[in-house]
Amino acid sequence: MNRIFTDGLIIPALVLALVGWLVPRMLSLVWPEGVRPLLLLTFVATLIMLVLGMGFFLGLYLWQGVPLDLLFEPGLGAGIAHFLRLGLISALLWGPIMILSVAGLPRQWVKETW
Repeated sequence: MNRIFTDGLIIPALVLALVGWLVPRMLSLVWPEGVRPLLLLTFVATLIMLVLGMGFFLGLYLWQGVPLDLLFEPGLGAGIAHFLRLGLISALLWGPIMILSVAGLPRQWVKETW
């Protein structure tokens, strides 16, 4: 099971897509309604997804047995930059799903109208 999750692309992509759908939905439970708050929610969800994507890839590296000190051997800044790039690349997977999730939020508004 370990190799299926880390070596394949399907399961990690599905996990990132699912989290990309859920993060805006969870934020909308505590976020106020309205267009400006929706734009801020989108920005915050993007930052959260970027951090989660970085952590996801760090977890995959660790799960495959790569030591943490080896990942950050070139330096802390270089290691963070590497995982930032991976997080940005992962936006190709979760970005469109997150946009669809955010676009569906105004249908659930009670106080504000789109």
